[in-house]
Amino acid sequence: MKKGDIIVSGAVFGFSIWIIIGFGIVLLGIIDIFSKKPARFWANSEPFEVKDVRGYNRATGLLFIAYGLIFNLLGIPLLMGQNNPFIILSMVGVMFETIVMMAVYSIVITKKYKK
Repeated sequence: MKKGDIIVSGAVFGFSIWIIIGFGIVLLGIIDIFSKKPARFWANSEPFEVKDVRGYNRATGLLFIAYGLIFNLLGIPLLMGQNNPFIILSMVGVMFETIVMMAVYSIVITKKYKK
């Protein structure tokens, strides 16, 4: 076993954990789409009164699915190893993606489905 083998296996291990988390977010989106109660977006808060629960859950679920898929794509630089400068793209990308997700939820989804 060479030194490079350990780095590659560590990178693959880290990327695998990243992918599992991303697909966990996608799974939450799928669960939201089929939920009968209004989906919860913010942690530890009650959802607002919703006009169309099915439409709201579909919109929220699709938002989570898109977030999870983009999250997985942003993890690709992890495969390049530990001292890779492109990992900054992953970090900044996830921060930007999260801000955009919250803005879309607050501006578009809330405005459309709030009673």
